[in-house]
Amino acid sequence: MAKLTVLILAKNEEKNISDCIKSVLFADEILVIDDFSTDTTARIAEELGARVIQHSMDGNWGQQKTFGIEQASHPWIYLLDADERVTEPLKEEILKAINSEEKFVYYNARLNHFCGKVVRHSGWFPDYGIHLIPKDGSYVTGYVHEEIHYNYPVKKMPKSAYLLHYTYVSWEQYLRKLNNYTTLGARKKFDAGKRAGILDIIFHPLFGMFKIFFIQRAFLDGLTGCFLTVGHGISVFMKYSKLYYLGKGIGTADKGKS
Repeated sequence: MAKLTVLILAKNEEKNISDCIKSVLFADEILVIDDFSTDTTARIAEELGARVIQHSMDGNWGQQKTFGIEQASHPWIYLLDADERVTEPLKEEILKAINSEEKFVYYNARLNHFCGKVVRHSGWFPDYGIHLIPKDGSYVTGYVHEEIHYNYPVKKMPKSAYLLHYTYVSWEQYLRKLNNYTTLGARKKFDAGKRAGILDIIFHPLFGMFKIFFIQRAFLDGLTGCFLTVGHGISVFMKYSKLYYLGKGIGTADKGKS
């Protein structure tokens, strides 16, 4: 029977780490890569049976996940964030996949929450992403919105087998991450040779808001959908503004941490 390592990256996640780990106790190994938390994250994880390794992220999610993949003990790896929970239908799909005769890279859906509200539209569901991968030959690159590299065909799990994702629990957290992610996003584009002009700063946010509200039907999420539409516009505006100033050599967009 194939064995599974669940890989969790964490930093100061004492409010999340317990429920996260409890949702994956079926795994053969739970590996927490802890970015030198100053709270009780590491202690809670160890008490629940997880193996904890402290390793500095230095703002680079890709290298941190690659490090975790290298430390994993088993041939299958499930990538999980501390604010995510594996549901029973997803657990069944994971176990079925790792015991299949063929190896695939698997996408699964996420059901996102915003300030306590479930978001089923606004481009937030099914929010498919790669989570289950064979260890052999897999690695990750990118500071933010990282890319997973692999040598296997891909499959999608059923939409009903989703993660619960408690992505933002407060406005303060949302704004803090928005600032961090736009900084990292601007740096990524700058390093790839991209530059921004005034038209990018104006039209990318407007198009993004139109797409989310009308095409991805944010209006069906009520007031939460309106918040997410405006927040997306602000996020895109900030990213291209930071990219503009990077191109002018004014200010910095250093790698940060959420």
